[in-house]
Amino acid sequence: MAKDAGEGGEFAAKDYADPPPAALVDAAELGRWSLYRAAIAEFVATLLFLYVTVATVIGYKHQSDPNLSPAAACAGVGILGIAWAFGGMIFILVYCTAGISGGHINPAVTFGLLLARKVSLVRALLYMVAQCLGAVCGVGLVKGFQKAFFVRYGGGANELAAGYSKGTGLAAEIIGTFVLVYTVFSATDPKRSARDSHVPVLAPLPIGFAVFMVHLATIPITGTGINPARSFGAAVIYNQDKAWDDQWIFWAGPFIGAAIAAAYHQYVLRAGAVKALSSFRSFNA
Repeated sequence: MAKDAGEGGEFAAKDYADPPPAALVDAAELGRWSLYRAAIAEFVATLLFLYVTVATVIGYKHQSDPNLSPAAACAGVGILGIAWAFGGMIFILVYCTAGISGGHINPAVTFGLLLARKVSLVRALLYMVAQCLGAVCGVGLVKGFQKAFFVRYGGGANELAAGYSKGTGLAAEIIGTFVLVYTVFSATDPKRSARDSHVPVLAPLPIGFAVFMVHLATIPITGTGINPARSFGAAVIYNQDKAWDDQWIFWAGPFIGAAIAAAYHQYVLRAGAVKALSSFRSFNA
């Protein structure tokens, strides 16, 4: 009977183990091929992400250009299609690279995981450099293939839309990135994986959907950044004043949103603050 009870409670009390916190500075990582292989994976994934998504944006703007055809306003994939391009590519690329680099493809995600001690500072910095370089190369490919359209339709660069204040744009980026990074933490939480092991949930799927939903909400405001590498790569290749003037929004907003998401998940949902307080009280008892 005890055995049956144990089997019945298998999913309710399944053992799990949190990985130990990553070292803040792990110089030994610099001598491991796995680090550079992961950075290359982040570079290639971000390149592909920017190539497909920015090409989608440019293609949509060209197809819906009313100067080309009276019926063009109804042509193209629309904002819904653009959101699907971003969310779908994140789903695909996280699925492909998660086993190599963790599938960050976004400096804000890397920053949030650094704050939660999931990656070391060395790995985080190398990832961010690889992501930014990959973004520049990806947008560069789009310009190389569609040079005339690229310049005419804004290069896929993130800019604050007319009628919105910088504060509104910053808030949109903070909230949007919070949704994304919160989803990343929840989808990859080892406790959740153990508890819900009988429910096959593919982690890249909710992450891709989070990107999709945030794009639907914020494309009209900022064009949706929530990824500093995406905004930086487009700004470098497009290289116009407006894109650079608003660039700080697409770095400050995502990093603030990622920090809030990391703190919320680690200290509230995972009760990190309560555990730390209990340890402090026990030490001083």
